[in-house]
Amino acid sequence: MPSSKPIQRIAIVGTGVIGASWAAYYLARGFDVVATDPAPNAEANLRKYVDDAWKILSKSGFSAGASRDRLTFQSKMSSALENADFVQENAPERPDFKAKLFAEIDDATPPDSILASSSSGLTMDVISSKCKRPERCVIGHPFNPPHVIPLVEVVGGAKTSEETIETALAFYASIGKKPIRLSKALPGHVANRLQAALYKEVLYLVQEGVLSVADADAAVSYGPGPRWGVMGPSLLWHIGGGPGGIHHFMEHLMDPMAGLMKTLGTPNVTPELKQIIADGVLQMAGNRSVEQLAEEENTVLTEFFSDRAKAGL
Repeated sequence: MPSSKPIQRIAIVGTGVIGASWAAYYLARGFDVVATDPAPNAEANLRKYVDDAWKILSKSGFSAGASRDRLTFQSKMSSALENADFVQENAPERPDFKAKLFAEIDDATPPDSILASSSSGLTMDVISSKCKRPERCVIGHPFNPPHVIPLVEVVGGAKTSEETIETALAFYASIGKKPIRLSKALPGHVANRLQAALYKEVLYLVQEGVLSVADADAAVSYGPGPRWGVMGPSLLWHIGGGPGGIHHFMEHLMDPMAGLMKTLGTPNVTPELKQIIADGVLQMAGNRSVEQLAEEENTVLTEFFSDRAKAGL
């Protein structure tokens, strides 16, 4: 069972984009980080990612002891895990592979360590199905990139202990993340399902010729998107209800909203629709590379979250 021992040494299993981003964030929060990944050039790629991410992380401030020098890399996974207090796993989303990997992680780590998976789609019941200590296994799903976006979805499996879930929630909160607890496990967890629900209607509207890809993006990013980033949709309905707040909204506006929900469509995702979306996206991107767009986004988001925190929101 996980204990209340302090978490000082983080092991990162899998150093692709998500794992590397987690590594950078944990280093910025003052932890010792040991990473492992069997891919060729994994260490060099990881260190380059951390160096690049350090520029953005410096804008939001470092915790005491933050240093890129506290990053080590082990090609042998068991060596990386033998003294880990907390594991953040970021391996490919293949059920059989992930279950086998987690069993190996379970065997290699101290018995009182917490094992968290960044899995975006698999449930912990699947991931920990071959583990000897499934009670210490939990989903800690970040939003990309973890070193910029605060959200972490925390959900256990049927055998995950309450202590593990509470410890994971407290740990993520203590390092500046915004953890939310999911009381039930669902494929895709919650935030990705919300994204899918919105994008389903975007695809439908584009396919129906209602508006262009660029205007659909503008409708979100210049309309409800910024407001959702500040408060979230339900609290905004409280504001939308005027002096009567959420009660007025429920009494007078929810029924029309429910009627509108019934008109939402289901797109037929054809090769033609995929091409329309791709063409529209590339037109918006212009001459900017994916890396340039990501850097622009991360800069704006870092400033946004800083302002949000200053406002106490």
